[in-house]
Amino acid sequence: MTNARELTSSLLDLLRREQSAMADFLVALADFDRRRLWQELGHTSLFYVLHRELKLSAGAAFHRKTAAALIQRFPETIEPLRDGRLCLSSVCELAKVLTPDNLAEVLPRFFHASKQQAKVVAAEISPLEVVPQRTVVTGVGSPSSPAPQAHAAPPTLELGQPFHLGETNRTTPLTPHGAASGENAALPPPPPRSTVEPLTAELRRLHMTVSKRFMEKLEAARDALSHSRPGADVEAILEAGLDLVIERAAARKGLVTRPRTQRKAPAPSLPSTEAAEPAEAEAQRSRHVPAAVRREVWARDEGRCQFRLENGELCGSTHRLQFDHLHPVALGGEPTVANLRLACSAHNLLAARRVFGDRLMDLYAPARPPEGKAAPR
Repeated sequence: MTNARELTSSLLDLLRREQSAMADFLVALADFDRRRLWQELGHTSLFYVLHRELKLSAGAAFHRKTAAALIQRFPETIEPLRDGRLCLSSVCELAKVLTPDNLAEVLPRFFHASKQQAKVVAAEISPLEVVPQRTVVTGVGSPSSPAPQAHAAPPTLELGQPFHLGETNRTTPLTPHGAASGENAALPPPPPRSTVEPLTAELRRLHMTVSKRFMEKLEAARDALSHSRPGADVEAILEAGLDLVIERAAARKGLVTRPRTQRKAPAPSLPSTEAAEPAEAEAQRSRHVPAAVRREVWARDEGRCQFRLENGELCGSTHRLQFDHLHPVALGGEPTVANLRLACSAHNLLAARRVFGDRLMDLYAPARPPEGKAAPR
């Protein structure tokens, strides 16, 4: 039976062929564009050949047109596209900032970059003209609310100025017959995702949709900070709250800047005639990780999952980290720096399954979530 490693090698081979084919396509496309052959087909640009003749979506056509133009200007981008160091999602950002003078320095900064990472690099190289900072709060109208008048502009709130809450309505899901509620009401849509747009190396613009409850809490937080931070803007209020969350999480991990001094061990007492503690109490005590040990392990592992994948790389996740015993507690493992590592919850569980087996671990952590419940992210 073919194992996972053999299948991975096969997938890697297919991926390399896909990347090579895409590079060949872009090179041919660049030549097609350079010779302006799209004019013979009656089109006004290469984009319409891709979109109308080759039936690509507008987004796919735009990415390929941009890549073809970049190849004509900088043939040095062909090999990175061929071996996968450059991807189409980052080419558009690269094209904005790449010049003959900065080619050697800038091109490697986009290698293996996602679209969002490429945006950040491009913003650092060529900062956008920053508009005055402001916070805009607008109401999201429901289907039953009247349409806004053409001359009515959404309220604009400048950061640092007092703001007052208005009515913000969340969109009510509709049934196929247009009812806003009822037994057959449609499931509510997923929550909108926030977006971040890099402006400069230091500034980002955050777009997000929040509830009326959130705005009420925001104003309550402004009131709470009115003495210590008078006139605080929205960013200062949210940053203060984020600092509290981060500090509380660090305290739970023992990552405090001024740790408490260790108490001296009590002097040994005279032998007692009482019975020794049960084995269960001893096991429970051995599961406790001292704060000093947690701090040292966290610093050593740099706050990242240390589980090593089959290809030799570290997981490196920073999400839902736990202190994992290399030699399990159930088998006598001690909470020492040498026996502990940081592991994300998924890899901590996987390590336990490798030691104790799926049959036992399924009693504590089923491999699949119960029916009707989503798996944790």
